[in-house]
Amino acid sequence: MQQGIQCIIGLGNPGGKYQDNRHNVGFWFIDEVARRHGVSLRPEGKFFGEVGRLDLPSGKCWLLKPMTYMNRSGQSANALIRFYRIPPENILVVHDELDLPAGTVRLKQGGGHGGHNGLRDIIATLGSREFWRLRLGIGHPGHRDKVTGYVLSRPSREEQQALELAVDAGADHIDELLKGDFQSFMNRLHSRNT
Repeated sequence: MQQGIQCIIGLGNPGGKYQDNRHNVGFWFIDEVARRHGVSLRPEGKFFGEVGRLDLPSGKCWLLKPMTYMNRSGQSANALIRFYRIPPENILVVHDELDLPAGTVRLKQGGGHGGHNGLRDIIATLGSREFWRLRLGIGHPGHRDKVTGYVLSRPSREEQQALELAVDAGADHIDELLKGDFQSFMNRLHSRNT
Protein backbone atom coordinates (compact mmCIF):
# COMPACT_ATOMS: atom_id res chain seq x y z
CA MET A 1 0.00 0.00 0.00
CA GLN A 2 1.36 3.39 -0.96
CA GLN A 3 2.23 5.32 2.20
CA GLY A 4 2.13 8.78 0.66
CA ILE A 5 -0.53 11.04 -0.78
CA GLN A 6 -3.06 9.25 -2.99
CA CYS A 7 -5.43 12.15 -3.58
CA ILE A 8 -4.79 15.90 -3.85
CA ILE A 9 -7.85 18.13 -3.53
CA GLY A 10 -7.41 21.77 -4.53
CA LEU A 11 -10.04 24.11 -3.09
CA GLY A 12 -11.67 26.91 -5.04
CA ASN A 13 -14.91 28.13 -6.57
CA PRO A 14 -15.95 27.10 -10.10
CA GLY A 15 -16.60 29.64 -12.84
CA GLY A 16 -14.67 32.33 -14.67
CA LYS A 17 -15.48 35.15 -12.26
CA TYR A 18 -13.66 33.35 -9.43
CA GLN A 19 -10.67 31.85 -11.24
CA ASP A 20 -8.21 34.66 -10.45
CA ASN A 21 -9.32 35.17 -6.83
CA ARG A 22 -7.07 34.50 -3.85
CA HIS A 23 -9.60 31.89 -2.63
CA ASN A 24 -8.88 29.79 -5.76
CA VAL A 25 -5.17 29.21 -5.18
CA GLY A 26 -5.93 25.51 -4.48
CA PHE A 27 -7.30 25.22 -8.04
CA TRP A 28 -4.14 26.92 -9.35
CA PHE A 29 -2.04 24.25 -7.67
CA ILE A 30 -4.00 21.35 -9.22
CA ASP A 31 -3.85 23.03 -12.63
CA GLU A 32 -0.07 23.49 -12.37
CA VAL A 33 0.59 19.87 -11.32
CA ALA A 34 -1.70 18.63 -14.12
CA ARG A 35 0.01 20.91 -16.67
CA ARG A 36 3.51 19.76 -15.73
CA HIS A 37 2.69 16.07 -15.94
CA GLY A 38 0.30 16.10 -18.91
CA VAL A 39 -2.75 15.11 -16.86
CA SER A 40 -6.19 15.87 -18.31
CA LEU A 41 -8.73 17.09 -15.77
CA ARG A 42 -12.19 15.94 -16.81
CA PRO A 43 -15.64 16.69 -15.37
CA GLU A 44 -16.82 13.65 -13.39
CA GLY A 45 -20.46 13.86 -12.28
CA LYS A 46 -20.30 11.18 -9.59
CA PHE A 47 -17.43 13.08 -7.91
CA PHE A 48 -18.99 16.55 -8.37
CA GLY A 49 -15.71 17.86 -9.74
CA GLU A 50 -12.91 17.77 -12.28
CA VAL A 51 -10.70 14.72 -11.86
CA GLY A 52 -7.37 13.52 -13.25
CA ARG A 53 -4.94 10.71 -12.52
CA LEU A 54 -1.29 11.48 -11.79
CA ASP A 55 0.95 8.48 -12.46
CA LEU A 56 4.61 9.02 -11.53
CA PRO A 57 7.44 6.63 -10.56
CA SER A 58 7.03 7.95 -7.00
CA GLY A 59 3.37 6.94 -6.88
CA LYS A 60 -0.13 7.28 -8.27
CA CYS A 61 -2.49 10.02 -7.15
CA TRP A 62 -5.92 11.42 -7.96
CA LEU A 63 -6.19 15.16 -8.61
CA LEU A 64 -9.54 16.73 -7.74
CA LYS A 65 -11.04 20.20 -8.17
CA PRO A 66 -14.48 20.22 -6.48
CA MET A 67 -17.08 22.04 -8.62
CA THR A 68 -19.50 22.39 -5.70
CA TYR A 69 -18.46 25.86 -4.49
CA MET A 70 -16.17 26.23 -1.52
CA ASN A 71 -18.63 25.64 1.31
CA ARG A 72 -19.72 22.28 -0.19
CA SER A 73 -16.20 20.98 -0.97
CA GLY A 74 -16.77 17.97 1.28
CA GLN A 75 -19.47 16.57 -1.01
CA SER A 76 -16.98 16.22 -3.85
CA ALA A 77 -14.04 15.14 -1.69
CA ASN A 78 -16.10 12.52 0.13
CA ALA A 79 -17.52 11.02 -3.07
CA LEU A 80 -14.06 10.34 -4.54
CA ILE A 81 -12.41 9.28 -1.29
CA ARG A 82 -15.19 6.80 -0.38
CA PHE A 83 -15.26 5.37 -3.91
CA TYR A 84 -11.51 4.66 -3.95
CA ARG A 85 -11.30 3.90 -0.20
CA ILE A 86 -8.52 6.39 0.46
CA PRO A 87 -7.72 6.91 4.17
CA PRO A 88 -7.66 10.51 5.47
CA GLU A 89 -3.90 10.33 6.15
CA ASN A 90 -3.30 9.73 2.41
CA ILE A 91 -5.22 12.87 1.37
CA LEU A 92 -3.79 16.35 0.78
CA VAL A 93 -6.08 19.40 0.71
CA VAL A 94 -4.53 22.50 -0.89
CA HIS A 95 -6.07 25.79 0.24
CA ASP A 96 -5.56 29.52 0.73
CA GLU A 97 -4.40 30.55 4.21
CA LEU A 98 -5.16 34.00 5.64
CA ASP A 99 -2.81 33.55 8.60
CA LEU A 100 0.34 33.29 6.46
CA PRO A 101 1.98 36.07 4.41
CA ALA A 102 1.37 35.92 0.66
CA GLY A 103 3.63 33.33 -0.94
CA THR A 104 4.39 31.37 2.22
CA VAL A 105 3.87 27.60 1.98
CA ARG A 106 3.27 25.31 4.93
CA LEU A 107 2.47 21.59 5.16
CA LYS A 108 0.73 20.11 8.17
CA GLN A 109 -1.42 17.16 9.15
CA GLY A 110 -4.60 17.49 11.15
CA GLY A 111 -5.90 20.49 13.04
CA GLY A 112 -9.03 22.61 12.82
CA HIS A 113 -10.54 24.57 9.94
CA GLY A 114 -9.41 28.03 11.09
CA GLY A 115 -12.62 29.55 9.74
CA HIS A 116 -12.00 28.21 6.21
CA ASN A 117 -15.36 27.09 4.82
CA GLY A 118 -13.87 24.50 2.48
CA LEU A 119 -11.90 22.83 5.28
CA ARG A 120 -14.90 23.07 7.61
CA ASP A 121 -17.08 21.16 5.14
CA ILE A 122 -14.43 18.52 4.40
CA ILE A 123 -13.87 17.87 8.13
CA ALA A 124 -17.63 17.60 8.70
CA THR A 125 -18.22 15.32 5.70
CA LEU A 126 -15.21 13.03 6.21
CA GLY A 127 -15.66 12.92 9.97
CA SER A 128 -11.86 13.28 10.26
CA ARG A 129 -9.24 16.00 10.65
CA GLU A 130 -6.30 13.70 9.94
CA PHE A 131 -5.80 14.65 6.31
CA TRP A 132 -2.78 16.71 5.25
CA ARG A 133 -3.08 20.39 4.33
CA LEU A 134 -0.87 22.41 2.00
CA ARG A 135 -1.47 25.96 3.20
CA LEU A 136 -0.71 28.64 0.62
CA GLY A 137 -0.44 32.02 2.35
CA ILE A 138 -2.49 34.87 0.90
CA GLY A 139 -2.02 37.37 3.75
CA HIS A 140 -4.79 39.00 5.78
CA PRO A 141 -6.69 42.21 4.99
CA GLY A 142 -6.29 43.37 8.61
CA HIS A 143 -9.88 43.13 9.82
CA ARG A 144 -12.24 40.16 9.81
CA ASP A 145 -15.07 42.23 8.26
CA LYS A 146 -12.93 42.60 5.14
CA VAL A 147 -12.07 38.89 4.75
CA THR A 148 -14.86 37.87 2.35
CA GLY A 149 -14.18 40.67 -0.11
CA TYR A 150 -10.45 40.07 0.21
CA VAL A 151 -10.44 36.33 -0.54
CA LEU A 152 -12.92 36.83 -3.41
CA SER A 153 -10.75 39.44 -5.15
CA ARG A 154 -7.58 39.36 -7.21
CA PRO A 155 -4.19 39.68 -5.53
CA SER A 156 -1.91 42.59 -6.35
CA ARG A 157 0.80 42.00 -8.96
CA GLU A 158 3.42 41.43 -6.22
CA GLU A 159 1.13 39.01 -4.36
CA GLN A 160 0.30 37.22 -7.62
CA GLN A 161 4.00 36.62 -8.30
CA ALA A 162 4.52 35.40 -4.72
CA LEU A 163 1.55 33.02 -5.00
CA GLU A 164 2.74 31.65 -8.34
CA LEU A 165 6.17 30.98 -6.82
CA ALA A 166 4.49 29.23 -3.88
CA VAL A 167 2.46 27.03 -6.24
CA ASP A 168 5.61 26.25 -8.24
CA ALA A 169 7.55 25.36 -5.09
CA GLY A 170 4.91 22.88 -4.00
CA ALA A 171 4.61 21.38 -7.48
CA ASP A 172 8.42 21.06 -7.71
CA HIS A 173 8.43 18.55 -4.85
CA ILE A 174 5.31 16.53 -5.62
CA ASP A 175 7.40 13.32 -5.65
CA GLU A 176 8.09 13.62 -1.92
CA LEU A 177 4.37 13.87 -1.20
CA LEU A 178 3.56 10.77 -3.26
CA LYS A 179 6.36 8.82 -1.56
CA GLY A 180 5.19 9.93 1.88
CA ASP A 181 8.46 11.73 2.57
CA PHE A 182 6.67 14.60 4.30
CA GLN A 183 9.67 15.71 6.36
CA SER A 184 11.79 16.21 3.25
CA PHE A 185 8.95 18.14 1.59
CA MET A 186 8.57 20.36 4.67
CA ASN A 187 12.31 20.97 4.93
CA ARG A 188 12.51 22.09 1.29
CA LEU A 189 9.49 24.36 1.44
CA HIS A 190 9.91 25.78 4.91
CA SER A 191 13.57 26.63 4.29
CA ARG A 192 12.44 28.46 1.14
CA ASN A 193 10.10 30.59 3.30
CA THR A 194 12.80 31.92 5.62
